[in-house]
Amino acid sequence: MIKNEEFQDEIGDNHVSLSAQNPIREDAFALSDDDKIEKIKKDVENILQTLGMDLTDDSLKGTPNRVAKMFVKEIFGGLNPNKKPKASTFDNNYKYGEMLVEKNIIVYSTCEHHLLPIIGRAHVAYISNGTVIGLSKMNRIVEYYAKRPQVQERLTMQIVQELQQALGTEDVACVIDAKHLCVNSRGISDIESSTVTSEFGGKFKDTVTRREFLDYIKLETKF
Repeated sequence: MIKNEEFQDEIGDNHVSLSAQNPIREDAFALSDDDKIEKIKKDVENILQTLGMDLTDDSLKGTPNRVAKMFVKEIFGGLNPNKKPKASTFDNNYKYGEMLVEKNIIVYSTCEHHLLPIIGRAHVAYISNGTVIGLSKMNRIVEYYAKRPQVQERLTMQIVQELQQALGTEDVACVIDAKHLCVNSRGISDIESSTVTSEFGGKFKDTVTRREFLDYIKLETKF
């Protein structure tokens, strides 16, 4: 029988996603952002001191506070539902019925297994059934779900599900091509590999429609 700790390490090293939803506790927002920053600041101080760093050095004095603010206000800001972008939609007055593709949306996320960066690009498409969404909102939806501890498969699904709900259609697709620094900078240390995930809904499950979308994006992503 595999010990629980070994099992958890295996899940993390293999980047397994166990849920389509982020594992957030019910009391996640009981503390204010300022309270969270103070608690995280002390934790970062403890980590650096344990590693043997001299926190009286001018270069390190502000690091715990900077890291704490970055966690709460920036790279994990997508955990806060108050920051969820309003998906402004409009009637499709132009009667445009073909595929709309927004490609090369920059993704900056954080692997929830090692808290190291995920850096890549998302390609998102939908076919209107009478409703359209502002182009910048597609970028903001990607950014919102990326700014949290993530697994790439989950992130891909969440983007599609959010757009399906906003647009009132199943005809949404997303492909993400990204580098994981937990693979590139540690472990196997393969600096060239990237991970591609996809989620296809509605008409995009059809081979011809899916092929059209993939031809548009061509997956020639460069970082």
